[in-house]
Amino acid sequence: MSTPAHGYDLEELESALSGSLFSGKLHYIPETGSTNTLAMHAGAAGVEEGHVFFTDQQTAGRGRGGHSWQSEPGSASLVSILLRPRIEAAQALWLSLMAGVAAHDAILGSCGIECDLRWPNDLLIGRKKVCGILTEISSEAEQLRFAVIGIGVNVNQSSFPPEIADIATSIQIETGKIWSRSELLVALLRSLEDEYRKALAPDGRAALVARVESVSSYARGKQVHVDEAGGYDGVTDGLDANGFLRVRTSAGITTVLPGGVRGFRG
Repeated sequence: MSTPAHGYDLEELESALSGSLFSGKLHYIPETGSTNTLAMHAGAAGVEEGHVFFTDQQTAGRGRGGHSWQSEPGSASLVSILLRPRIEAAQALWLSLMAGVAAHDAILGSCGIECDLRWPNDLLIGRKKVCGILTEISSEAEQLRFAVIGIGVNVNQSSFPPEIADIATSIQIETGKIWSRSELLVALLRSLEDEYRKALAPDGRAALVARVESVSSYARGKQVHVDEAGGYDGVTDGLDANGFLRVRTSAGITTVLPGGVRGFRG
């Protein structure tokens, strides 16, 4: 694709995604509060799955745990995808894991950069964050109605504010090159669709857990502090069949929910 690094050519994007789940469902908004909010509103209105909302700038981007997501205008890939898998709401974690693997593969394939997946939904280069994922759901009783997967990739930022410079990086900083956000977006959506279909197949979750562990140094052998059950320290011991992190302590193996981990060490 010949699209400039700092812009999106919708015709080229549509052509590159022809025949995919996302064909004819792309929504580009130059500036918005949050692409996840747009996608959640679309889901609540009954819009079918596969619609994609992306922007050059978010003024109220959200991360996990109520944190904000900062992005320099026109430098990051900021996208939210509406999906309607027929699963229970309690199984929504695998959507974040699926997106993490998809983003890992897209960045590696497009930019040649190997990222490390920090369970459940951050991609790091070294110890610095390059991509964050926020999955939000709507459910009725125990059944999931729809899910929105928001993915933010730091692509062409040349620097970060001092308060986050030690923990954030971009693909440009790591490679010294400007990258096409359009090409990365296509790779990301193609990879996400592939992972989505795999996860929906029989035994797809088990295969997904294995792929997560293969791209994450955090899944095993990392010292970690867990806030649950009064707080305790342990060592990560892989993922269970549902994608939850296992932590080994002197008392045995525990399973940790997303948000229960305060920090990894070692």
